[in-house]
Amino acid sequence: MLNRLFGQMFSAPPQPENVHMVSAAQVRQWLEAKQAVLVDVREPNEVAAEAIPGSVSRPLSSFDPAALPAVPAGHRLVIHCRSGQRCGMAAMRLVQAGYTGEIHRMEGGIMGWKMAGGPTRPGG
Repeated sequence: MLNRLFGQMFSAPPQPENVHMVSAAQVRQWLEAKQAVLVDVREPNEVAAEAIPGSVSRPLSSFDPAALPAVPAGHRLVIHCRSGQRCGMAAMRLVQAGYTGEIHRMEGGIMGWKMAGGPTRPGG
């Protein structure tokens, strides 16, 4: 109903062509094969409580595209957050900064990861 009243105002903007949604199960396969760089854009207190082993913390509140970890050839850049929203904002910042490589957003964030049976550890 809101879309009828306000048009497309509440629709999500289209994702750039180099940004892709990917399942937690797929990310897990990439990580196990050592084919992904996983960037966690949650805040430090969230990471301290729980993190995906091997992830690199780059909080969205201070996210700097220039500080992105190197993505070796043959690896995939994957961004995740708590539920899948903030990683979209981080991806947009990367695109706006001129990042042209492929960016994968993990569906469901760390919550989706855990639902898919992915391991976590205390972060920090």
